[in-house]
Amino acid sequence: MKLAVVGATGLVGSEILEVLAEHNFQFDELLLVASERSAGKKMSFKGKEYTVIGLKQAVSEKPDIAIFSAGGDTSKEWAPQFAQAGTIVVDNSSAWRMDPTKKLVVPEINAKDLRIDDRIIANPNCSTIQMVLALEPLRAKYGIKRVVVSTYQSVTGTGKAAVDQMMSERAGEKAEMVYPHKIDMNVLPHIDVFQPNGYTKEEMKMINETKKIFNDQSIQVTATTVRIPTMGGHSESVNVEFHKDFDLTEVRELLASAPGVVVQDDPTNNIYPMPLTAHKKDEVFVGRLRRDESQPNTLNMWIVADNLRKGAATNAVQIAKYLVDHNLV
Repeated sequence: MKLAVVGATGLVGSEILEVLAEHNFQFDELLLVASERSAGKKMSFKGKEYTVIGLKQAVSEKPDIAIFSAGGDTSKEWAPQFAQAGTIVVDNSSAWRMDPTKKLVVPEINAKDLRIDDRIIANPNCSTIQMVLALEPLRAKYGIKRVVVSTYQSVTGTGKAAVDQMMSERAGEKAEMVYPHKIDMNVLPHIDVFQPNGYTKEEMKMINETKKIFNDQSIQVTATTVRIPTMGGHSESVNVEFHKDFDLTEVRELLASAPGVVVQDDPTNNIYPMPLTAHKKDEVFVGRLRRDESQPNTLNMWIVADNLRKGAATNAVQIAKYLVDHNLV
Protein backbone atom coordinates (compact mmCIF):
# COMPACT_ATOMS: atom_id res chain seq x y z
CA MET A 1 0.00 0.00 0.00
CA LYS A 2 1.55 3.23 -1.21
CA LEU A 3 -0.33 6.28 0.10
CA ALA A 4 0.12 9.88 -1.03
CA VAL A 5 -1.11 12.99 0.78
CA VAL A 6 -1.27 15.86 -1.72
CA GLY A 7 -1.24 19.28 -0.08
CA ALA A 8 0.54 17.83 2.94
CA THR A 9 1.92 21.20 4.08
CA GLY A 10 -1.50 22.91 4.33
CA LEU A 11 -4.00 23.12 7.22
CA VAL A 12 -6.12 20.19 6.02
CA GLY A 13 -3.05 18.24 4.86
CA SER A 14 -1.52 18.32 8.34
CA GLU A 15 -4.90 17.32 9.78
CA ILE A 16 -5.03 14.35 7.38
CA LEU A 17 -1.67 13.19 8.73
CA GLU A 18 -2.96 13.49 12.31
CA VAL A 19 -6.06 11.46 11.46
CA LEU A 20 -4.00 8.79 9.65
CA ALA A 21 -1.87 8.42 12.78
CA GLU A 22 -4.82 8.36 15.20
CA HIS A 23 -6.73 5.81 13.09
CA ASN A 24 -3.55 3.75 12.64
CA PHE A 25 -4.12 3.64 8.88
CA GLN A 26 -1.92 0.85 7.48
CA PHE A 27 0.43 1.59 4.58
CA ASP A 28 3.87 0.47 3.43
CA GLU A 29 5.01 3.73 1.93
CA LEU A 30 3.92 7.34 2.51
CA LEU A 31 4.45 10.15 0.01
CA LEU A 32 4.06 13.71 1.25
CA VAL A 33 3.28 15.87 -1.76
CA ALA A 34 2.97 19.63 -2.26
CA SER A 35 3.68 22.32 -4.83
CA GLU A 36 7.13 22.52 -6.39
CA ARG A 37 7.69 25.54 -4.12
CA SER A 38 7.45 23.30 -1.04
CA ALA A 39 9.34 20.33 -2.54
CA GLY A 40 12.38 19.43 -0.49
CA LYS A 41 10.83 20.59 2.78
CA LYS A 42 11.20 18.14 5.69
CA MET A 43 8.15 16.90 7.62
CA SER A 44 7.82 14.28 10.32
CA PHE A 45 5.11 11.65 10.70
CA LYS A 46 4.99 9.19 13.61
CA GLY A 47 8.61 9.92 14.49
CA LYS A 48 9.96 9.45 10.95
CA GLU A 49 11.26 12.26 8.75
CA TYR A 50 9.95 12.62 5.20
CA THR A 51 11.00 14.87 2.34
CA VAL A 52 8.13 16.62 0.55
CA ILE A 53 8.03 15.86 -3.17
CA GLY A 54 6.39 17.67 -6.09
CA LEU A 55 3.32 16.54 -8.02
CA LYS A 56 5.16 15.35 -11.12
CA GLN A 57 7.38 13.03 -9.09
CA ALA A 58 4.38 11.82 -7.09
CA VAL A 59 2.51 10.76 -10.25
CA SER A 60 5.55 8.79 -11.42
CA GLU A 61 5.62 6.97 -8.05
CA LYS A 62 2.13 5.55 -8.85
CA PRO A 63 0.62 5.52 -5.35
CA ASP A 64 -2.37 3.24 -4.72
CA ILE A 65 -4.38 6.05 -3.07
CA ALA A 66 -3.82 9.81 -3.13
CA ILE A 67 -5.73 12.00 -0.68
CA PHE A 68 -5.86 15.47 -2.23
CA SER A 69 -6.26 18.70 -0.30
CA ALA A 70 -4.55 21.19 -2.54
CA GLY A 71 -7.38 23.32 -3.96
CA GLY A 72 -9.66 23.01 -6.97
CA ASP A 73 -7.23 24.13 -9.67
CA THR A 74 -4.57 21.63 -8.58
CA SER A 75 -7.19 18.86 -8.42
CA LYS A 76 -8.54 19.67 -11.88
CA GLU A 77 -5.06 19.53 -13.37
CA TRP A 78 -3.47 16.67 -11.45
CA ALA A 79 -6.21 14.27 -10.25
CA PRO A 80 -6.77 12.91 -13.80
CA GLN A 81 -3.01 12.38 -14.19
CA PHE A 82 -2.88 10.36 -10.96
CA ALA A 83 -5.99 8.41 -12.00
CA GLN A 84 -4.45 7.63 -15.39
CA ALA A 85 -1.39 6.26 -13.59
CA GLY A 86 -3.66 3.84 -11.69
CA THR A 87 -4.10 5.83 -8.47
CA ILE A 88 -7.45 6.26 -6.72
CA VAL A 89 -7.84 9.93 -5.83
CA VAL A 90 -9.92 11.06 -2.84
CA ASP A 91 -10.32 14.78 -3.47
CA ASN A 92 -11.15 17.39 -0.83
CA SER A 93 -11.73 20.30 -3.21
CA SER A 94 -14.92 21.37 -4.97
CA ALA A 95 -13.45 20.43 -8.38
CA TRP A 96 -15.29 17.12 -8.91
CA ARG A 97 -18.21 17.24 -6.48
CA MET A 98 -20.95 18.01 -8.96
CA ASP A 99 -19.43 16.05 -11.85
CA PRO A 100 -22.15 13.50 -12.69
CA THR A 101 -19.48 10.86 -13.40
CA LYS A 102 -17.95 11.17 -9.90
CA LYS A 103 -19.27 9.88 -6.57
CA LEU A 104 -19.74 12.40 -3.73
CA VAL A 105 -19.20 10.34 -0.60
CA VAL A 106 -19.95 10.50 3.10
CA PRO A 107 -18.99 6.92 4.08
CA GLU A 108 -21.76 6.40 6.65
CA ILE A 109 -24.35 7.34 4.01
CA ASN A 110 -23.25 6.18 0.56
CA ALA A 111 -19.82 4.47 0.56
CA LYS A 112 -21.71 1.33 -0.44
CA ASP A 113 -22.11 2.88 -3.91
CA LEU A 114 -18.34 2.88 -4.55
CA ARG A 115 -17.04 0.55 -7.25
CA ILE A 116 -13.58 -0.59 -8.29
CA ASP A 117 -13.60 1.68 -11.34
CA ASP A 118 -14.17 4.87 -9.31
CA ARG A 119 -10.78 6.52 -9.79
CA ILE A 120 -11.64 10.04 -8.56
CA ILE A 121 -13.90 10.26 -5.50
CA ALA A 122 -15.13 13.61 -4.22
CA ASN A 123 -15.19 14.61 -0.55
CA PRO A 124 -18.19 16.93 0.07
CA ASN A 125 -18.02 20.47 1.40
CA CYS A 126 -17.31 20.63 5.14
CA SER A 127 -20.61 22.28 6.07
CA THR A 128 -22.55 19.80 3.91
CA ILE A 129 -20.92 16.74 5.49
CA GLN A 130 -21.91 17.52 9.07
CA MET A 131 -25.46 18.43 8.10
CA VAL A 132 -26.22 15.37 5.96
CA LEU A 133 -24.66 12.98 8.48
CA ALA A 134 -26.99 14.28 11.19
CA LEU A 135 -29.99 14.29 8.84
CA GLU A 136 -29.47 10.80 7.39
CA PRO A 137 -31.10 8.68 10.15
CA LEU A 138 -34.07 11.07 10.20
CA ARG A 139 -34.35 11.10 6.40
CA ALA A 140 -34.46 7.30 6.39
CA LYS A 141 -37.28 7.26 8.95
CA TYR A 142 -39.44 10.28 8.09
CA GLY A 143 -38.43 11.47 4.62
CA ILE A 144 -37.19 15.04 4.12
CA LYS A 145 -39.29 17.66 2.36
CA ARG A 146 -37.32 20.87 3.03
CA VAL A 147 -34.18 22.05 4.84
CA VAL A 148 -33.41 25.62 5.92
CA VAL A 149 -29.83 26.01 7.17
CA SER A 150 -27.82 28.95 8.51
CA THR A 151 -24.15 28.32 9.21
CA TYR A 152 -21.66 29.83 11.63
CA GLN A 153 -18.32 28.84 10.12
CA SER A 154 -14.82 28.88 11.57
CA VAL A 155 -12.01 30.87 9.96
CA THR A 156 -10.04 27.62 9.67
CA GLY A 157 -12.33 26.79 6.75
CA THR A 158 -10.60 29.52 4.75
CA GLY A 159 -7.08 28.40 5.68
CA LYS A 160 -4.01 29.41 7.64
CA ALA A 161 -3.89 32.95 6.22
CA ALA A 162 -7.40 33.61 7.56
CA VAL A 163 -6.43 32.36 11.01
CA ASP A 164 -3.42 34.69 10.86
CA GLN A 165 -5.67 37.63 9.90
CA MET A 166 -7.98 37.02 12.87
CA MET A 167 -5.18 36.52 15.38
CA SER A 168 -3.31 39.62 14.14
CA GLU A 169 -6.48 41.69 14.48
CA ARG A 170 -7.05 40.28 17.96
CA ALA A 171 -3.52 41.28 18.94
CA GLY A 172 -4.05 44.78 17.54
CA GLU A 173 -1.48 44.23 14.80
CA LYS A 174 -1.67 45.04 11.11
CA ALA A 175 -3.18 42.06 9.35
CA GLU A 176 -2.74 40.62 5.88
CA MET A 177 -6.35 40.81 4.63
CA VAL A 178 -7.83 37.55 3.42
CA TYR A 179 -11.43 38.66 3.92
CA PRO A 180 -12.90 41.88 2.47
CA HIS A 181 -13.48 43.14 6.02
CA LYS A 182 -12.10 42.70 9.51
CA ILE A 183 -13.14 39.28 10.87
CA ASP A 184 -12.30 39.56 14.60
CA MET A 185 -15.28 40.92 16.58
CA ASN A 186 -17.29 40.75 13.35
CA VAL A 187 -19.51 38.42 11.32
CA LEU A 188 -19.39 38.10 7.51
CA PRO A 189 -22.48 36.78 5.67
CA HIS A 190 -20.15 35.97 2.79
CA ILE A 191 -18.37 32.64 2.17
CA ASP A 192 -16.84 32.10 -1.27
CA VAL A 193 -17.95 34.23 -4.22
CA PHE A 194 -21.42 35.66 -4.87
CA GLN A 195 -23.39 34.07 -7.70
CA PRO A 196 -25.81 35.74 -10.15
CA ASN A 197 -28.79 34.50 -8.08
CA GLY A 198 -27.56 36.40 -4.98
CA TYR A 199 -26.42 33.27 -3.14
CA THR A 200 -22.75 32.56 -2.46
CA LYS A 201 -20.95 29.60 -3.97
CA GLU A 202 -20.78 28.03 -0.49
CA GLU A 203 -24.56 28.26 -0.15
CA MET A 204 -25.08 26.66 -3.55
CA LYS A 205 -22.62 23.89 -2.63
CA MET A 206 -24.75 23.01 0.39
CA ILE A 207 -27.94 23.04 -1.68
CA ASN A 208 -26.65 20.97 -4.60
CA GLU A 209 -24.42 18.56 -2.68
CA THR A 210 -27.19 17.64 -0.22
CA LYS A 211 -29.43 16.53 -3.08
CA LYS A 212 -26.62 14.56 -4.73
CA ILE A 213 -25.52 12.74 -1.56
CA PHE A 214 -29.10 11.79 -0.70
CA ASN A 215 -29.78 10.99 -4.38
CA ASP A 216 -33.01 12.96 -4.12
CA GLN A 217 -33.61 16.05 -6.24
CA SER A 218 -37.02 16.58 -4.62
CA ILE A 219 -35.53 17.76 -1.30
CA GLN A 220 -35.80 21.54 -1.11
CA VAL A 221 -32.77 23.21 0.50
CA THR A 222 -31.99 26.86 1.18
CA ALA A 223 -28.84 28.09 2.91
CA THR A 224 -27.22 31.20 4.39
CA THR A 225 -23.53 30.70 5.15
CA VAL A 226 -21.74 32.99 7.58
CA ARG A 227 -18.10 33.33 8.66
CA ILE A 228 -17.59 33.99 12.37
CA PRO A 229 -14.40 34.76 14.35
CA THR A 230 -13.88 31.34 15.90
CA MET A 231 -11.75 28.23 15.44
CA GLY A 232 -12.44 24.60 16.22
CA GLY A 233 -15.46 23.92 14.05
CA HIS A 234 -18.51 24.95 12.08
CA SER A 235 -21.95 25.30 13.65
CA GLU A 236 -25.32 25.10 11.91
CA SER A 237 -28.88 25.99 12.77
CA VAL A 238 -31.00 23.54 10.79
CA ASN A 239 -34.76 23.59 10.35
CA VAL A 240 -35.98 20.41 8.64
CA GLU A 241 -39.49 19.65 7.46
CA PHE A 242 -40.32 15.94 7.14
CA HIS A 243 -42.93 14.15 5.07
CA LYS A 244 -44.08 12.27 8.18
CA ASP A 245 -44.57 13.42 11.75
CA PHE A 246 -41.98 12.45 14.35
CA ASP A 247 -41.63 11.77 18.04
CA LEU A 248 -38.85 13.76 19.76
CA THR A 249 -37.80 10.83 21.93
CA GLU A 250 -37.48 8.67 18.84
CA VAL A 251 -35.51 11.43 17.07
CA ARG A 252 -32.99 11.43 19.93
CA GLU A 253 -32.75 7.63 19.82
CA LEU A 254 -32.23 7.59 16.04
CA LEU A 255 -29.49 10.21 16.28
CA ALA A 256 -27.81 8.56 19.28
CA SER A 257 -27.56 5.25 17.43
CA ALA A 258 -26.34 6.77 14.13
CA PRO A 259 -22.66 6.10 13.33
CA GLY A 260 -20.49 9.18 13.72
CA VAL A 261 -23.18 11.23 15.52
CA VAL A 262 -23.13 12.26 19.20
CA VAL A 263 -26.20 13.79 20.87
CA GLN A 264 -25.47 16.61 23.32
CA ASP A 265 -28.92 17.83 24.27
CA ASP A 266 -29.37 18.69 27.93
CA PRO A 267 -30.07 22.45 27.94
CA THR A 268 -31.09 22.51 31.63
CA ASN A 269 -27.44 21.69 32.41
CA ASN A 270 -26.10 23.94 29.62
CA ILE A 271 -25.06 20.95 27.52
CA TYR A 272 -25.20 21.53 23.77
CA PRO A 273 -22.67 21.30 20.93
CA MET A 274 -20.01 24.01 20.62
CA PRO A 275 -16.93 24.44 18.40
CA LEU A 276 -14.79 24.59 21.54
CA THR A 277 -15.76 21.04 22.52
CA ALA A 278 -15.95 19.66 18.96
CA HIS A 279 -12.36 20.70 18.21
CA LYS A 280 -10.10 17.75 17.20
CA LYS A 281 -13.04 15.33 17.40
CA ASP A 282 -14.10 13.11 14.49
CA GLU A 283 -17.82 13.02 15.31
CA VAL A 284 -20.71 15.31 14.44
CA PHE A 285 -22.46 16.73 17.51
CA VAL A 286 -26.20 17.44 17.61
CA GLY A 287 -28.33 19.27 20.16
CA ARG A 288 -31.06 21.90 20.77
CA LEU A 289 -33.55 19.36 19.41
CA ARG A 290 -37.04 20.83 19.47
CA ARG A 291 -40.22 20.85 17.48
CA ASP A 292 -40.84 23.86 15.25
CA GLU A 293 -44.13 25.05 16.73
CA SER A 294 -44.93 27.27 13.73
CA GLN A 295 -45.69 24.41 11.32
CA PRO A 296 -46.25 20.62 11.36
CA ASN A 297 -43.65 17.84 10.90
CA THR A 298 -40.75 20.24 11.41
CA LEU A 299 -37.69 19.96 13.66
CA ASN A 300 -35.08 22.49 14.79
CA MET A 301 -31.57 21.21 15.46
CA TRP A 302 -28.08 22.58 16.14
CA ILE A 303 -25.19 20.73 14.47
CA VAL A 304 -21.48 21.25 15.20
CA ALA A 305 -18.35 19.51 13.88
CA ASP A 306 -14.65 20.22 13.50
CA ASN A 307 -14.53 21.32 9.86
CA LEU A 308 -10.92 20.16 9.47
CA ARG A 309 -11.85 16.73 10.86
CA LYS A 310 -15.17 15.20 9.76
CA GLY A 311 -15.60 18.18 7.44
CA ALA A 312 -12.43 17.27 5.55
CA ALA A 313 -9.59 15.04 6.80
CA THR A 314 -11.55 12.39 8.73
CA ASN A 315 -14.10 11.92 5.96
CA ALA A 316 -11.31 11.53 3.35
CA VAL A 317 -9.39 9.02 5.48
CA GLN A 318 -12.62 7.07 6.13
CA ILE A 319 -13.19 6.84 2.36
CA ALA A 320 -9.63 5.57 1.87
CA LYS A 321 -10.11 3.02 4.66
CA TYR A 322 -13.38 1.84 3.11
CA LEU A 323 -11.60 1.30 -0.22
CA VAL A 324 -8.92 -0.80 1.47
CA ASP A 325 -11.33 -2.77 3.68
CA HIS A 326 -13.57 -3.62 0.72
CA ASN A 327 -10.76 -4.55 -1.70
CA LEU A 328 -11.50 -1.66 -4.02
CA VAL A 329 -7.81 -0.72 -4.33
